[in-house]
Amino acid sequence: MADRLFSLSANKRIVSGLLVNLLSSICIVFINKWIYVHYGFPNMTLTLVHFVVTWLGLYICQRMDVFSPKSLPVRRIVWLALSFCGFVAFTNLSLQNNSIGTYQLAKAMTTPVIILIQTTYYKKTFSTKIKLTLVPITLGVILNSYYDVRFNLLGTVFAALGVLVTSLYQVWVGAKQHELQVNSMQLLYYQAPLSSGFLLCIVPVFEPLTGDGGIFGPWSLPALVTVLFSGVVAFLVNLSIYWIIGNTSAVTYNMFGHFKFCITLIGGYLLFHDPLSLNQALGILCTLAGILSYTHFKLMEQEEGKSRLTQRP
Repeated sequence: MADRLFSLSANKRIVSGLLVNLLSSICIVFINKWIYVHYGFPNMTLTLVHFVVTWLGLYICQRMDVFSPKSLPVRRIVWLALSFCGFVAFTNLSLQNNSIGTYQLAKAMTTPVIILIQTTYYKKTFSTKIKLTLVPITLGVILNSYYDVRFNLLGTVFAALGVLVTSLYQVWVGAKQHELQVNSMQLLYYQAPLSSGFLLCIVPVFEPLTGDGGIFGPWSLPALVTVLFSGVVAFLVNLSIYWIIGNTSAVTYNMFGHFKFCITLIGGYLLFHDPLSLNQALGILCTLAGILSYTHFKLMEQEEGKSRLTQRP
């Protein structure tokens, strides 16, 4: 009975974490879009602001005794911080050098690459049923984006590097929490300032520092307030990502990412009357079918695992 209550409580916490991530992720998409359209604030600089505000938020949390920082050697998390910077840089380069369809198709490859990395280097096993759920999800993404898929050498290189580095980053977010015996807040507390420092070094390569559109440009007060507010929302997004991956897995977080993509498309159609073709509608249904199948098989495997544990003498 106690095990069932604990399991129910854990599932409620996971659902709550997913809900926080869903709402904050949708919110930040619209806030960022507003910032880009109305103020022209640079993309990577905004990411830098988000991570600085995330660290400040965690600093306030630890001062309020929400969590206790754990001393971590920088060398143990430096690759995690660098992989985040690579993920931001290559994702932006992929978007700049590819069509939206190619960019989305490349992003869909993150889930199988994560499974490959975890199987090869972390000796984690995935059942055939779980692997097969990737088929309708990938098919759904292709149906949503095939009309705009165009390949070029430079764009393909950046897309491939983006998928690889993003996959490594998400795998390491979960692996480091278990390896260093820290929770999501403790790990992010150290990674956020490190990543901010690295991002500060690469931002000048991609974006201006001064003048119009530069980080130290003449921004209006409403622009600065909106950017700061987006940083607060980003704090919730970043923290919930770390929490979800640490308490479930990088694959589960990716599946949830596909779900958010479908919700965004449906929301755009219902709220803003964005065009939605028959192929896109079929793509959404295929993706949702894959996500539901993954959830069903994952819950079945968890129940089977619990049953085997309770049957042991």
